[in-house]
Amino acid sequence: MTQIKELLIDQLQDLLHAETQLVDALPKMAQAAHHPKLKEAFEKHLVQTQGHVERIKAVFSAVGEKAEPKPCKAMMGLVAEGEETIQEAAEKDPMSADLSLIAAAQRVEHYEISAYGTARTLARQLGEAECARLLSHTLGEEESADFLLTAISDPILQQLALDDMGGDTNLETVGAGSGARTSPSLRRSNKSQKS
Repeated sequence: MTQIKELLIDQLQDLLHAETQLVDALPKMAQAAHHPKLKEAFEKHLVQTQGHVERIKAVFSAVGEKAEPKPCKAMMGLVAEGEETIQEAAEKDPMSADLSLIAAAQRVEHYEISAYGTARTLARQLGEAECARLLSHTLGEEESADFLLTAISDPILQQLALDDMGGDTNLETVGAGSGARTSPSLRRSNKSQKS
C-alpha cells in the first residue's frame, strides 16, 4: 500500500468514527434546540449524517479496504463540548442557548469540512475518481450545513442584540401583519414557559 493510500485509509477511519459519534449526538442537539428552524436543521442533518456513514463505507469498498473506524479524538472532544453546551444552555435564555448550540455545531462542521477536503484531495491524488466524487458530495453537504447554521443564527443574533439594547420589537413578527410588540422580558418569559 502506498503512503498516500495509507493516509487516505487513516482519514476515512477517523471520519467513520466521527460520523458515527454524530449520529448519537445530533438527536440531543435537536432536543435541546428552542428555535424550530434550528431543531429542524439538526434533525435533517442527522439523516444526512447517517448517509455520510454509508457513503464512507462505499469509499472503503471502492478502494478495496474494510470499513473499520479508528477513534477520532478530535470529534470526541467536540461532542463532549457539545454535551457541556447542552447542559449549560438549560440555564440560559432560549436565544442565547440556541446561539451556543449553533457555535458548538459549527465547530463540528468546520472539523468535518477540513477532514473531507483532505480525504478528497488524497483520493484525487490516487486517481480514485469515484471516491473523490463521493467525498465531494459529503463535503458539499457539510458546507451547506455550516451555511444553514449561519443563516439560522443571524436573526437570532440580531434579536438578542436588539433585546440587549432595550428594544421592544420581535423581529419574527415584523412584517407578519400582527403588529405585535412585546418587551424583551415578556418575550423571554413566554419562551421560557414554552420550554
